[in-house]
Amino acid sequence: MREAPVLYSKYARVWIPDPVDVWKSAELTKDYTPGDTALKLELEDGTELEYKLDPKNSTLPPLRNPDILVGENDLTALSYLHEPAVLHNLSVRFIDSKLIYTYCGIILVAINPYESLPIYGADIINAYSGQNMGDMDPHIFAVAEEAYKQMARDERNQSIIVSGESGAGKTVSAKYTMRYFATVSGSSTETSVEEKVLASSPIMEAIGNAKTTRNDNSSRFGKYIEIGFDKNYYIIGANMRTYLLEKSRVVFQANEERNYHIFYQLCASAHLPEFKALQLGRADDFHCTNQGGNPVIDGVDDVQEMQATQRAFSLLGISEKQQMDLFQILAAILHLGNVEVMGKGSGNSSVSAQNHHLTVFCELLMVSQEDIAHWLCHKKLKTATETFNKPLAKTEAVDGRDALAKHIYARLFTWIVSQINKALLSSSKQHSFIGVLDIYGFETFEINSFEQFCINYANEKLQQQFNMHVFKLEQEEYLKEQIPWTLIDFYDNQPCINLIEAKMGILDLLDEECMMPKGSDDSWAQKLYNTHLKKSAHFDKPRMSNKAFIMHHFADRVEYQCEGFLEKNKDTVNEEQINVLKSSKFALLLELFQEEDKPPGPTATAVPSRFKVGRSQSLREHKKSVGLQFRNSLNLLMDTLNATTPHYVRCIKPNDHKSPFLMDPRRAAQQLRACGVLETIRISAAGFPSRWTYQEFFIRYRVLMKQKDVLSDGKLTCQNVLQQLIQDPEKYKFGKTKIFFRAGQVAYLEKLRADKLRAACVQIQKTIRCYVARKKYLRLRWSTITIQRYVRGQQARALCKSLRRTKAAVVIQKYQRMCAARRLYQRKQLAAALLQRLLRGYAARLQYKQLRYEQKVVVVQRWVRGWLVRVQYRRTMQAVVYLQCCVRRMLARRELKKLKIEARSVEHYKKLNVGMENKIMQLQRKVDEQNKENKELLERISVIESSSVAELKKLRPQIEALRGVEEDARRLNDKVSTLEEELQVTCEELEKNRKMVEELNEKNSLLKSEKDELNTMIKEQGQQITDNLQKAHQEHVELLQTELYEERSRYQNLLTEHLKLEEQHADLKSEMNEATHVSKLGRLGTDSAYSSNESEYTRCSEFTGSEVSLQGQEMELQGGVDVALLLKLQRRVAELEQEKLNLQSEWDSREDLLQQHHAKELEECRRTVGGERDYEAQKRQELESDNKRLKKDLNELRASLSVKKGSGRASPGSSAYNVLLEQLSSVTEELEVRKEEVLLLRTQLVSLEAFKYKEAASEGDSGDTSRSPNLDLHELNEDGELWIVYEGLKETNRLLESQLQSEREHQAQELQALKAELQTLKEERDQQQQLLSHTLQLPKDGRVHTALQLEISRLTRHNVDLLEQMDKQDKTIRKLKKQLKIYMKKAEETDSDVHIDEPIPENRVIEAMPEISILRKERHCRGMLEYGNDDESKLVKILITELKPRGVAVSMIPCLPAYILFMCLRHADFTNNDQRVCTLLNCSINCIKSVLKKKGDDFETVSFWLANTCRLLHCLKQYSGEEDYTKHNTAQQNEQCLLNFDLTEYRQVLSDLIIQIYQQLIKCMENILQPMIVAGMLEQDTIPVLLGPKPTGLRKRTSSFPQDSSFSLESLLKQLSSFHSTLLQHGNDPDLIRQVVKQQFYFIGAVTLNSLLLRKDMCSWNKGLQIRYNVSQLEEWLMDAGIQGGGMREMLEPLIQATKLLQVNKKTEEDAEAIATMCTALTAAQIVKILNLYTPINEFEERVSVSCMKAVQALLKNRQESPQLLMDSKIVFPITFPFNPSPVALESIQIPASLNLSFLTSH
Repeated sequence: MREAPVLYSKYARVWIPDPVDVWKSAELTKDYTPGDTALKLELEDGTELEYKLDPKNSTLPPLRNPDILVGENDLTALSYLHEPAVLHNLSVRFIDSKLIYTYCGIILVAINPYESLPIYGADIINAYSGQNMGDMDPHIFAVAEEAYKQMARDERNQSIIVSGESGAGKTVSAKYTMRYFATVSGSSTETSVEEKVLASSPIMEAIGNAKTTRNDNSSRFGKYIEIGFDKNYYIIGANMRTYLLEKSRVVFQANEERNYHIFYQLCASAHLPEFKALQLGRADDFHCTNQGGNPVIDGVDDVQEMQATQRAFSLLGISEKQQMDLFQILAAILHLGNVEVMGKGSGNSSVSAQNHHLTVFCELLMVSQEDIAHWLCHKKLKTATETFNKPLAKTEAVDGRDALAKHIYARLFTWIVSQINKALLSSSKQHSFIGVLDIYGFETFEINSFEQFCINYANEKLQQQFNMHVFKLEQEEYLKEQIPWTLIDFYDNQPCINLIEAKMGILDLLDEECMMPKGSDDSWAQKLYNTHLKKSAHFDKPRMSNKAFIMHHFADRVEYQCEGFLEKNKDTVNEEQINVLKSSKFALLLELFQEEDKPPGPTATAVPSRFKVGRSQSLREHKKSVGLQFRNSLNLLMDTLNATTPHYVRCIKPNDHKSPFLMDPRRAAQQLRACGVLETIRISAAGFPSRWTYQEFFIRYRVLMKQKDVLSDGKLTCQNVLQQLIQDPEKYKFGKTKIFFRAGQVAYLEKLRADKLRAACVQIQKTIRCYVARKKYLRLRWSTITIQRYVRGQQARALCKSLRRTKAAVVIQKYQRMCAARRLYQRKQLAAALLQRLLRGYAARLQYKQLRYEQKVVVVQRWVRGWLVRVQYRRTMQAVVYLQCCVRRMLARRELKKLKIEARSVEHYKKLNVGMENKIMQLQRKVDEQNKENKELLERISVIESSSVAELKKLRPQIEALRGVEEDARRLNDKVSTLEEELQVTCEELEKNRKMVEELNEKNSLLKSEKDELNTMIKEQGQQITDNLQKAHQEHVELLQTELYEERSRYQNLLTEHLKLEEQHADLKSEMNEATHVSKLGRLGTDSAYSSNESEYTRCSEFTGSEVSLQGQEMELQGGVDVALLLKLQRRVAELEQEKLNLQSEWDSREDLLQQHHAKELEECRRTVGGERDYEAQKRQELESDNKRLKKDLNELRASLSVKKGSGRASPGSSAYNVLLEQLSSVTEELEVRKEEVLLLRTQLVSLEAFKYKEAASEGDSGDTSRSPNLDLHELNEDGELWIVYEGLKETNRLLESQLQSEREHQAQELQALKAELQTLKEERDQQQQLLSHTLQLPKDGRVHTALQLEISRLTRHNVDLLEQMDKQDKTIRKLKKQLKIYMKKAEETDSDVHIDEPIPENRVIEAMPEISILRKERHCRGMLEYGNDDESKLVKILITELKPRGVAVSMIPCLPAYILFMCLRHADFTNNDQRVCTLLNCSINCIKSVLKKKGDDFETVSFWLANTCRLLHCLKQYSGEEDYTKHNTAQQNEQCLLNFDLTEYRQVLSDLIIQIYQQLIKCMENILQPMIVAGMLEQDTIPVLLGPKPTGLRKRTSSFPQDSSFSLESLLKQLSSFHSTLLQHGNDPDLIRQVVKQQFYFIGAVTLNSLLLRKDMCSWNKGLQIRYNVSQLEEWLMDAGIQGGGMREMLEPLIQATKLLQVNKKTEEDAEAIATMCTALTAAQIVKILNLYTPINEFEERVSVSCMKAVQALLKNRQESPQLLMDSKIVFPITFPFNPSPVALESIQIPASLNLSFLTSH
């Protein structure tokens, strides 16, 4: 390749050959100058290399494309077109971006990913449907859409040629192509032709595919499928032709290979009952299936595959009996392969008659075992005079056996193909077709035989046709743009084809040798050498072999071994073996072998003419050679392809290890050379491969122009600039709309542009660096000045400090000297003072000693006197305490007795304190025991007191005697010391007690903390239970809302299907009428006029019952309609009717259950009221008895207190006395309250009895009425009594539910209270234990006193608790009083109603007459319209059929037709004319449907009738008289409610109609917005960028439809505003408008995001900015329109997050975490897809790093979401239309005269 030397400068990158990677990238380290013999290069790994140039031609290595061009969708868009660029681009797309499809001009290159990818779903098909080929990313669906579109536009047949070597994915590509056609085109006859076309794939894969070393599902035959279409381009049928089945695989498989799949499917299913008769086993047991050694394919279940094959057979009309016959023949082939031939060497061979497999073979095929055994080992030879049998050698017999097996399988294969063609054959006329050719690619192996020769021969023919087509397209492009045409030299392989098929060619010599009696492969090889060696440039002879030849094909040199050519070309079978098979009684076997001799029957007339020729030839050519037959069929195929427009798909196998997304460069380069991709590149590179429009060139290279170069004429500007940039005019050409560049020129312009941008960047960097440097200098200067200022200040401060230090030193010296003098003086002063102190101290000590002696004497006297006084006081106090204890014990016993009486009197509290009596008895016993101990202690105390008195009397004279004696004083001193010791011991005991008290306090604090923790835990548990209940309630509510949403969606979908069925019914009816009319003239038309998309929906919809019956009658009359369709529709109608009956019965049962439940609840309520009444009576009696008892206790207590007070035993100021007084006062207050409650309860019981009596009386009346035999339900329901009763039952149900809920809450509160009470009891028990332990440590006297105090305090607390419980009971009683009052009011209201309903006496009739006359007067303003009996059709015609929405919306009030219809309806209701009501509503609804059917594409019409239908429904609700709807009405409107008819059913019909209109509105809106969205949201550059788009070279297909570029974002916003204003103008409800806008925004977001996910050119930073700006414009539109909330912005959230994803950093793991956190509205598949598609538009941007991509995938791995890639743009959210009452008064509506409704009379 010769490139401009200027491009080979330093840092330029080139490609150099490499033995491992084919091509390796390197970078120039030195500029190249012409004449250099070598290039200085540096590899990517840093290795330096000197690349030698060829001195003869100085060919430079190919240049590498800029990084921004790497990964392009179209290989021809690359600036440098050569093999390394193609290989690198494919590798980047396949490995880095996970993209398997790439365009190469007119070729689609498909690389097998060896992995299942989610890019073939129905959503992807819908996304590519209707799109231009260059608009979307490369895909097999894009090629299929292009073929389908060209067939429809050009009315020319199309062909899709799929080729590639084994394992490259040809079969899968062909399958997806047919699936696309079946999905987008559908069928016109509802007979599921497309399903049959798809069903042929599993059958052909089972019988024609096998596992090879390169592919697990390799097609071992070629096939050409013609899919036929009618005039409306619906699929009506298909036809299949097969080529060169590999029959040798039936009897031989190489290592690691398998036979055809059907054999292994049969063996895997041998255990099933239906296959027992075949006597099969495992695949390892048969010679035909065990030679490969690996009968299992990983991930494939042969049993399931067998079931799929059987289903496909059934779908294609092959009966189960035929299937079993077919499997029987296949099983016979397996058994035939196991027939053992005995014999040695060249001797005679034989087959044992007892051979089991031979026996099974004969039984299965119903042939003679002796004949088969004989002819397997013998051959019949015929001469001119006689015929004799010749025995065969063992090898010949084995070959004959294998030949028979191959022949049987080949005939069976042909029969299956013919059956498939019969099933796919259409009775209607075929208008056009699309052919899909799935054929083997160029093959070369180590040993190449006859099969490889035929395959490569076919590829030579296809390559020639491909070259001519590419050359033709290039020529058409140049002529279209008026570019001077120069002849492009391209490879012509006609000489190679002539070598094969011409006279005396290879095939001709092979047939000649086959006709020779003693012809052999060696003699044929010699003929080839003699004929073509050194005479043809494409023929050569190997050096070391005389049994092979070499051919120079277009892809490579291939060496063919001559051995086996003759035998395979002859394809001979023992004729006697065939005769034995023909003598069989097996019908299918006879059919297989009789087809060879059967002449063409009358069925051939249904086949097109080109098939007739092939069929007749095939009947005559069964004895021709295989090569001749293949050549003829290949010529027929080429004629077919030449008569069509071809589309090419080249499948590439990336590696031989079947590893996903791994590419072997050598294998890929070999296949690229073989499939013609590089030839396309070479042809494109020879001309002008790069093509730009003038506008794109101007935008991209605007930076290379000066301001003066820019002219008003853009085309002239580009021409002037290009002449300045490129000097050689031969390097470019100017066309009409494009600029054509030769290879490398765009790269040169990109280099100039990059240099200009780099220079601009340098200038910007220079300026910025200057600015930064100056800022740094100014900052340094300011810092220096600041430092100097601080340094000088520091120096001044240091000088000042030095002066201060000098002055301070002088001062210090002065004070130091002063201190020294003062210190000497003070020392002397201290010495004098010390002497004085010592002397004075001595004297003071002497005086102190004397005073201390006197003080001790006084202390001894004081202690002795005090001891004597204390002894006397102690005796007195003991006596007093004893008396007090006795008195208090007596009082406590009396109080205890009263409390016991009081406790026994209150029975309710006795039940609550069951165990307290036992505790009291135990405590009483303890008190008695303590009393006994107290008595014993008192007796001991009295004894001790008497003895102590006697001792005192004795000691008094002794003490008086001892006072005057010093010896007694000394003894007293000793006694004082002992007392001090005792005092110390006492102090120690007190300290121990204090420690014990501290320990008890600590225990108490611990117990308190435990108590607090328990309380906290209880609160937390309660809160947790509450939260759980709230959460469960919320989840239940959300679940109910979700179910409601799903149910509404299903219901609305059923309505949509119902509407489509109605439309289809009407269309079919009209078609049948037309067909009837045509049949009278002798002609029957069967074409349909549905679009492809509508047929998809009509296939899955159902008819209603009446429609099906009507259609069935018409079909019986016409007789030309599909009966299967009628039966299917009738079955569906029956299912719908059964479902309707089930739903009705379920609804009735639920109503019965509801009524029973209401009756039970009412009975329980009555029972509860009676129980409460009994309980209140019992409570009243208990309160009275308690009142009497309390009075008695009060009197006794007062008497006892007076007695105590008179006796002087009780102290009135004591605490116990005060407590008793408080208790008495509280008891007195309680008695007063009880009196009042008793009185209230008595009065309420009396009123309750009266209410009960009235209720019983009313029930008796109703019972009499129900027993009346003449009861009329219509009369009963005439005034809405049943509705009132039903509402009352619902209200009762709600009340009972609330009561049940309150009862549950009450039970929870009681449980909580019991827990709290249990906790308090535990605490009380612990406290009593502590007090008991503390009491035991006290002396015996203190124990009794403490026990009494504790008992009194406990009883006091118990009384307080009882008082609290009584307060609670009081609250309960007050609540019951309120409920009784409510019941009393209801009873009074019931009484009043009864009085009102009573008949009016005769004397009161005159009083009621004025009211009637008032009603008559108001009749004139009721807002009703009356029309005559003959005016109804005229009314509907004017208001609905002929009404123009635009005129009504502009000049009249909104929804005027709805108001007029309702006013007419009110008059019919007022006059009680049910027939007029029904006819008016039915006629109106049907006319609305017919108008919408005719004008369903007009948005204004649909919006107008949506608003009017909604208003009519709201009017029916508003004036229905139901309370839920009438509460918003005025008094006048409530008086205008409907009187006689309940139109609930019609409200449901109108609701269904609204849903249908809404869905039609959405469909109409989507059809209008569809072409605007991608153009306005994605393609338009609303923010002009300086850098321009990438140099894609305008790779849109010239054959595609021209793109409409008139749409922009402004037009989209204008259209949205038009929709919104139309909806508002027609008076649609605001909620309905919000739902419409929400649906619009969802559709816009889904379509935009889907297009973004399928367009690599849109995934860049600039486009992300553009799209985000466009989305912001939509958000601003929402704000301007005043539409907020409702989730409309959330509909755009996936698109917003996609734009953010394009703009964020994508390098590090932190960026990956940010992406995973940010993109919550996108699925993992969408995020990964966008990151893979992200492409830098400039050299300054960076691609997504591999580490970031892996981190994102790891973070998104655990997401639980749908794997679907695209959003479903067809989703329609369920509509809800809440009630919206009208403020318009009916009587105020004026009918314009322009409507011509003068026949209407106002009332």
